[in-house]
Amino acid sequence: MARVSAAALSDRRLLPEVRRVVVKVGSSSLTSPDGPLDPERLRALVDVLAARVNGGHQVVLVSSGAIATGMEPLGLARRPRDLATQQAAASVGQGLLVAHYTRAFAAHGLRVGQVLLTADDTMRRTQYRNAQRALDRLLDLGIVPIVNENDTVATDEIRFGDNDRLAALVSHLVHADAMALLTDVDGLYTGPPNREGSRRIAEVRGPKDLDGIDVTARGSGVGTGGMVTKLESVAIATASGIPVVLTSAAQVAPALEGADVGTWFAATGRRASTRLLWLAYAARTRGRLVLDDGAVRAVVERGKSLLPAGVTAVEGEFEAGDPVEIAGADGTVVARGLVAYSAQEAPALLGRTTAELRADLGEGYDRELVHRDDLVLVRRRR
Repeated sequence: MARVSAAALSDRRLLPEVRRVVVKVGSSSLTSPDGPLDPERLRALVDVLAARVNGGHQVVLVSSGAIATGMEPLGLARRPRDLATQQAAASVGQGLLVAHYTRAFAAHGLRVGQVLLTADDTMRRTQYRNAQRALDRLLDLGIVPIVNENDTVATDEIRFGDNDRLAALVSHLVHADAMALLTDVDGLYTGPPNREGSRRIAEVRGPKDLDGIDVTARGSGVGTGGMVTKLESVAIATASGIPVVLTSAAQVAPALEGADVGTWFAATGRRASTRLLWLAYAARTRGRLVLDDGAVRAVVERGKSLLPAGVTAVEGEFEAGDPVEIAGADGTVVARGLVAYSAQEAPALLGRTTAELRADLGEGYDRELVHRDDLVLVRRRR
């Protein structure tokens, strides 16, 4: 089978030819109207994905649903609100959820492997690389990885994101050719789907195509992610060269066949190095460097390294090599980078040229505060 890479995938009609796809399914797509897991919905999804795998493709499934699956055994009528009960439900439900997937894929002669991740696994460089190697090996062995957040020990991520952001990071981590986000609506609409006059948006080529689009409507009561988190996930994937199709689980088959269903998001950037994507989206920053206007222009417009002369303040506690935010005087975060000095060393260097530092402190103190190779541009208000 000829493989179409993400870089060449400018048209959704080429989706049937790509080799590796990450598919994310939310809790609301796997549950019955009153909350518990619906095995029939799960099997219907697996039937489609198994057919693709048996056709010579590779699929990584990022699946929510552990908490929803644990609700019935615990006698819970609705999704719990407190963190401890959510963790308990996830602990009970995760094994049951994977058991359902194991049986459903086994009916097609396929095996699955469970991969549980927390935000720390994508924030810490060593764990990120370990996860990457494990997923690649599972795919090489013909196993379908079932990825979920480790909700039993997770904290903030158990309540926000619903695996959407994780799916985008996993897509880059495994060098996916495309990503499919499956939800309980059949695509992105110009307004709430049930509002008269709202229309499905078939294709998005860039951020300007989303101007004026209302995505603030709440999601279902079982899952936690709404359209806002899905568009954040889309932005991560497309900015790093991975196109996305967003649609309902009921339309996954035609979507993966390249039909005009759901919403197609074209890639807007090139695939970044794993290290830079980790730095941009997954690394937990330890502090902040505040820049004067000239340094902001040098970093953002001219692609320069960050020198001590352009830094006016240091915030936070960090060691050399830690990720830090790089911000302008007005609080706008313009970049992230790996800082070359600790928070204790850096203040003595601020506002001084490399020549002055070399003369006063000796060799080794005339290097960049953040080298260009260890820096990635972002845009976010404080």
